[in-house]
Amino acid sequence: MEKIVIIPTYNEKDNVESIIRAVFSLNTGFHVLIIDDGSPDGTASIVKELMKEYDGELFIEERKGKLGLGTAYIHGFRWCINKGYEFIFEMDADFSHNPNDLNRLYDACKTGGADVAVGSRYVKGGAVENWPWDRNFLSKGASYYTRMILWMPLKDPTAGFVCYKKEVLETINLDEISFVGYAFQIEMKFAAWKLHFKIAEAPITFIDRKLGVSKMNKGIVKEGILGVLNLRWQSVFKNYRRRMKSNSSASLMSAASGAEMVTGE
Repeated sequence: MEKIVIIPTYNEKDNVESIIRAVFSLNTGFHVLIIDDGSPDGTASIVKELMKEYDGELFIEERKGKLGLGTAYIHGFRWCINKGYEFIFEMDADFSHNPNDLNRLYDACKTGGADVAVGSRYVKGGAVENWPWDRNFLSKGASYYTRMILWMPLKDPTAGFVCYKKEVLETINLDEISFVGYAFQIEMKFAAWKLHFKIAEAPITFIDRKLGVSKMNKGIVKEGILGVLNLRWQSVFKNYRRRMKSNSSASLMSAASGAEMVTGE
């Protein structure tokens, strides 16, 4: 058990079977964990049926109610760490992230020296397809705004297609991650950067969903704008490093030291 993809779902019956089969069709050893927030459309039932076919490779964690993207991923991170996975991925269910790019992110962490690999729309070779101009403008503006406020040299800080080494997630105090929506992705990268982990950006093409309904709303955008300002302020006081209770803390701190940020350019 080396690598696993966490896919949060809420009302993704149109996509969930296809995205699961697409990941397994890579035949490169990925497992899949679905975190379903009580989808009333039967998403979880579809996954449970597929688990008979992908026994020991496909898993589901069901939660009661729509509790937010950030808490879904943190639930998944803890589950994956407890199961011993070494490389833990975030990916959307709606094919906006191409499963074929999973291997690119994996290689960046496995052999490329990165602790965190980000599928980036805004490095050389990255692109966005099928977005209206206003959505594209908002996304690029958010990335620029985030870099300006946080001084974090990452061209796509809001990206949700990410690979983490287990050591990164074990080192970050996940209880200190305060955002659950749009700003969650920013805060996770910010925490890794503040802890001096090496972050690499790999170019991807982001394609807007064709099936289902987008989860983007005004509240998420507002959280992103205000969240970045809060992160800047809190960074003066907040320590994202988890306090370890065993001798493993020394090795984790050593792994996090002396790292640097790199991009795909």
